[in-house]
Amino acid sequence: MLQPILQIRQTPAVLGIDADPGTYSITQPKAEVNVTTTPGQLTVQSTRPELTIDQSRAWEAYNGGKMLDMNKRIYSGIQQLYLQAIARKVEQGNRMAQFFRPGNTIAEVYGTDTEPNSFPEVCGPASYDNVDVHIETKAPQIDFKAASVDIQVERRNPEIEYTRGKLNIYMQQYASIQFIPPELNVQL
Repeated sequence: MLQPILQIRQTPAVLGIDADPGTYSITQPKAEVNVTTTPGQLTVQSTRPELTIDQSRAWEAYNGGKMLDMNKRIYSGIQQLYLQAIARKVEQGNRMAQFFRPGNTIAEVYGTDTEPNSFPEVCGPASYDNVDVHIETKAPQIDFKAASVDIQVERRNPEIEYTRGKLNIYMQQYASIQFIPPELNVQL
C-alpha cells in the first residue's frame, strides 16, 4: 500500500525593476576671440637726383667764354709772347756778338726771322671732354614699422547637466508556499 504524500508547491518571489539610465547634457559656449591688428607702416622718402651740367669750357673753346676769362687768357698770352720775343732777341744778340763764327752773319741771324708775331689765343682749348655732367643721387630713406597682432581669448567652461534616470523596484510576483494534503480515503 502506498502512503499518501504531502505536496508542497513553492512559487519564488520575482522582483520587477524598471530603470531608465540618467542622461548627461554637455554644452560648451564658443570662446570669445578678439583680434586687434595694427597694420605695418612703410615710409619711403626719396629725393630727386641733382643734375649739374657745366659747359663753360665748351663756351670758352667756341667763342671765348666770359669776357673776364677771355681777357685773362689774352693778358697771360701776351705776357708769354712778350717773354718769348725777348728770349728770341737775346738769342739773336748773342749770335751777333759771335759774328766771327760761321752761320752768325746778319743775313743768317735776322734773315730767318720772318714769322710774324701772333696774337694770343682768345678761345680755350677745344676738347671732346669740355662739358662736365655730374649727377648726384641720394639713397631713399626707408622706415618700416612691423605690424602687430594682439589676440585675446576668453574661454567658456563647459556646462554639464545630469538628469537622474528613474529606478522603480516592485514585486512582480510574491513568494508563496502551497501545501496540498494527500487525499484521504475516509471509507473504512
